[in-house]
Amino acid sequence: MPDFIKMGLALMVVGLVATSVLAVTESVTREPIAEAKRQEILRALTQVLPQGFDNAPDSDTVLFTDARLNRKLKPVTFYRGRKGGANLGVAYVVIAPDGYSGNIEIMMAVTPGGTVSGIQVVAHAETPGLGDKIVITDWPKSFQGKTIDNIKWGVKKDGGDFDQFAGATITPRAVVKAVKKGLEFFLENEAKIFQPASTEAAK
Repeated sequence: MPDFIKMGLALMVVGLVATSVLAVTESVTREPIAEAKRQEILRALTQVLPQGFDNAPDSDTVLFTDARLNRKLKPVTFYRGRKGGANLGVAYVVIAPDGYSGNIEIMMAVTPGGTVSGIQVVAHAETPGLGDKIVITDWPKSFQGKTIDNIKWGVKKDGGDFDQFAGATITPRAVVKAVKKGLEFFLENEAKIFQPASTEAAK
């Protein structure tokens, strides 16, 4: 058998073995990775949703698509928290596309009627020591209890009621703007957002 054929067969065997190993590895790690992501989502939901829900918000979900939530029009998952069947709140991620260093992903939660119960920045690339104060300080707590009407939605530099950071106004401005848009979407679609699962299934 010519050497080049032997070499080709050897490479083919090596490729098959490598593919098999990768397939097995992916199969073994798929569930642990999925569970880790689920736990990460649950931790964020616990931080922003009102306490006391007795359902599994990561399973009680509905999807919406709107440029105010995600400028690229990717479907956004709404995680609904309920207690005894009553609506406590809903959490969802809005994206601020105009952060200083790019997109800022914010999980926000709103209670029935339109009061923000909390926000948490879940992903960003803002400057350490400046823009990252959106995660290393208590600034996100300033959104708790806010409605569309009980505050001026903007940073103080723009005439609003939210603090900005010295040397980093762009970052908080982007977050405030994104949360306001997310709240506006909620107010326009509250009935659909909290629609019972049985009704959704009947569509």
